[in-house]
Amino acid sequence: MDDLPNAAATAARLPYPALVQELVRVLRDPVVQVPPRLVQALPGGGSLFVMPAFDAEVAITKLITFTPGNSGSGTPTIQGDVVVFDVKSGARRLVLDGPTVTARRTAAVSLLAAQWLAPNTDGPLLIVGAGAQGQAHLEAFAQGLGIREVLIHSRSEASAHVLAVRARDIGLQARVVASADAALAECPLVVTCTPAAQVVLRATPRDDAFIAAVGAFTPAMIELAPEFTQHCARIGRIVVDTRDADHEAGDLLQAGLAVTRIPSLREVDAKAARKRAPVLFKSCGWAGWDLAAARTALRQAAGPA
Repeated sequence: MDDLPNAAATAARLPYPALVQELVRVLRDPVVQVPPRLVQALPGGGSLFVMPAFDAEVAITKLITFTPGNSGSGTPTIQGDVVVFDVKSGARRLVLDGPTVTARRTAAVSLLAAQWLAPNTDGPLLIVGAGAQGQAHLEAFAQGLGIREVLIHSRSEASAHVLAVRARDIGLQARVVASADAALAECPLVVTCTPAAQVVLRATPRDDAFIAAVGAFTPAMIELAPEFTQHCARIGRIVVDTRDADHEAGDLLQAGLAVTRIPSLREVDAKAARKRAPVLFKSCGWAGWDLAAARTALRQAAGPA
């Protein structure tokens, strides 16, 4: 059994190109099963998440806490592990760092959606929210789309500047901006990855915009103003990551949209012609994505076939 409970070791097993390929395999694997996740409210405003998934060979459970009150305190808002078991023997094969898996698989799903759906992948990229998800999306889009410039907005200017330094370290041009809404006019690629306690985007997106909204994953959470979301639905296209979004996508539910009628990533044609119209990709999370991360980590450990 190989334990990788620390962030650096887990990240090393989850390179974005391999992770994106595994996400596609999971989407197309008819054996994969993902039971409903348990979200248990905790005293003090946190939540306990228990997220199982399995295929013919591997069973996983992600066990994490989400504590929004930790935001800005230096203590992570997401803590926990992903435990990986062998289906046939029942033996534990791997333990992965839960926050690292969550950040990297979420960014990889956004990257896959952009590769399949974005009308314009040239950038610049606007990142709203400069925490772990902001950094993961920065690195994923830089590797997967080859963006050269990023604009960063955060309620914490200090965090935004830290992320800008990270962007420059990997060879990108980076600017911290005071207004996310004003930056929309410059950016065909947008990621919102905030704690989703309030609306962060209201202005009209570009006609060639791709927006990945990943912060809100309960009906009460929101990052996008209802009129923003309704605009995308009216003149563009909305895609959700999985059918779990039907009852979790606060951005869409609070806009009054019939989420059950919105296609999921599994249901879209990645080869379809792309119109010049905004695309909103709403991601709520799914244990199947964590299964893809576990499978990626195991493949990396095994080395070249």
